[in-house]
Order: sequence, then C-alpha cells, then structure tokens
Amino acid sequence: MDLAALFDSELFRLAVLPAIIFLARICDVTLDTLRIIYVSRGLKILATVIGFFEVLIWLTAITQIFKNLTNPVYYIAYAGGFALGNFIGILIEDKMAIGTVVIRIITQKEADALVDVLKSCNFGVTHVDAQGAMGPVKIIFTIVKRKDIDRVLSLVRTCNPLAFFTIEDVRSVRKGVFPLVKPDAEKHRPAGR
Repeated sequence: MDLAALFDSELFRLAVLPAIIFLARICDVTLDTLRIIYVSRGLKILATVIGFFEVLIWLTAITQIFKNLTNPVYYIAYAGGFALGNFIGILIEDKMAIGTVVIRIITQKEADALVDVLKSCNFGVTHVDAQGAMGPVKIIFTIVKRKDIDRVLSLVRTCNPLAFFTIEDVRSVRKGVFPLVKPDAEKHRPAGR
C-alpha cells in the first residue's frame, strides 16, 4: 500500500487522523496552560518559546479540522484533546513547582512554637498581633518556593492543626530568607530550578 492510498483509506480518516488531532490538541493546550502560568509569573522568554510551539501545533490540528468539516469524530477528538491538555498542563506545572508563594497563617492559639519551628527550618517569618472575628489572633507571613509548600503546611498542621491559612502566588521577590539548598540536593536537582 503506497502512502497516498494510506492517507485516503477509511482507517486513516476514522482512526489515525482523529488520534493525531487528539494528541496535537493535548500537546498544544498543555503548552498553552504552561505558557499562561509562566506569563503570570513573569517568565517572558520561556512563555514566548512555548507560545511559538503551541501555535505551530494548533495550526496543524485546526488545518485538519477545516479540511474535514463534515466528520464529527474530528470535533470530538479536538474537544477531548483540549480537555485532557488542560488537565495535563496543570499536572505538569504542579510537578515543576516553579515560582514563589506567600503563605498567610492566622491562628487564635499562641503561635510562638510555630514561629520558632519555621525560623529553625530557615523560613523567613513575619508575624503580627491582630484582632479577628472571635478575638485576638496572630498573623504569620512566610514567603517560600512552591516546592516547599507541603513542608511548611506540614509544620503548620503539626504545631497548630486548627490554624487558618491562605496561599497566593508572588510574581517577584527581592532578598528575603529562604532555606539553603544542601550541596547533595543541588546535584540531584533538575536544571532550571
């Protein structure tokens, strides 16, 4: 079977091409999700490079849709790839954990132990006394790398399990106190982190 006959076959039109469209959409939407996240974090160069490949893949997929407007299988492949691409993009970004966040902890219980534990783990801590809806509270702020969120929250839950906390992305940070990376950990750390 020659290549032209393969492309004109029913198998190619009903199975192979929809699969290609589906995979192309997964790729371009995953890249789109990552690009949007990187734009919001101020990573201009990375977002630009990702945007180039995202659009290139999208043009390939949409060209096939327009060539075959009467085939509903292509629409389903296109939509399914879009949905799965969003999900995969978010999963990848979570695993990469690029960026910095501010964790705001509000506790009614005395928070000295939590402040001391965070400081002993080399996290920068700012705390203030405040008044909450039910009386005096302590507000603790710490700015950490996204990869350290679980570690900080574990410390919060251990020291003060009833503490209320919020986490917000930080676009940029200047100076501050961050845990040092141990030399052994640096060797095993992926590039770009």
